[in-house]
Amino acid sequence: MLKKLGQNIKNWVSNKMDLPPDVLLELPRITMIGQLHIYIENHRGLLVYSDKELRLLLKNGQLLIKGKDFVLKTMLPEEILLEGVIEHVYFVNE
Repeated sequence: MLKKLGQNIKNWVSNKMDLPPDVLLELPRITMIGQLHIYIENHRGLLVYSDKELRLLLKNGQLLIKGKDFVLKTMLPEEILLEGVIEHVYFVNE
């Protein structure tokens, strides 16, 4: 119940202060350009990387990206730019 109250307060503050929800709620911001680029902000770390799969830790779960010919173009503490053929993007709640 306390967790839900905190979430409601964050939503209210976000609306009143015109802040984007991803900033206040610590949600990932994902920008895709076709199937060729995906830019992810506000992640919690890289878990798995190969030329066919990328898995990132999020505040609530994980982000799984599958495809082929993956190349990490940029990797910063909370930002990643991935290039390749992106076939699937999944949110995993584990």
